[in-house]
Amino acid sequence: MPTFAELLEQTAALHKHLCPRQVLGVRMGLYAGELLGLALPQQRKRLLTIMETDGCGADGVAVATNCWVGRRTMRIEDYGKMAATFVDTQTETAVRIFPHPDCRRLAPRYAPEAKNRWESYLLGYQRMANEVLFDFQAVRLKRPLPEIISRPGIRVTCDRCGEEIINQREIVREGVTLCIPCAEGGYYELCADCVALAAT
Repeated sequence: MPTFAELLEQTAALHKHLCPRQVLGVRMGLYAGELLGLALPQQRKRLLTIMETDGCGADGVAVATNCWVGRRTMRIEDYGKMAATFVDTQTETAVRIFPHPDCRRLAPRYAPEAKNRWESYLLGYQRMANEVLFDFQAVRLKRPLPEIISRPGIRVTCDRCGEEIINQREIVREGVTLCIPCAEGGYYELCADCVALAAT
């Protein structure tokens, strides 16, 4: 298993630098392993991570846990929070971990040599005890775990737009198979200017 320092090196390599959120992410992932009794980074796909933000903190968690979006072991629910829920898919035990509200204020105490506030976070977050740095909550997922994970390789076609839907993400209403954007609206909308631009 890689050391904490090696995990920090790995996440720094992804970004060409190391920042406080990457440190939080690595620490958060390792703490999840401790709380759930799992050896991390995982070799198989036992742990599912649901991140509540994207960016460098998520990469820190990914390096520490070996949960990645591309491996279908990490999901992003972007609430703009440096928090994550870690789920043992065998026992369905879930724990949500987030930085303690006082961790920013306390970090400089653990890094008296820091030249500025940013560096005090970077160093302090590496040195603070888990109990000082984080809070956690035992949680239960609102959707069944098999529904969240789904079955890869399943393909259907949306009856409205004609696009392929994978991983059981379709919605069936009154016998009509729909993708999520057609059923509930998506994050985008079509516009005449955009279509004309794409055609040129």
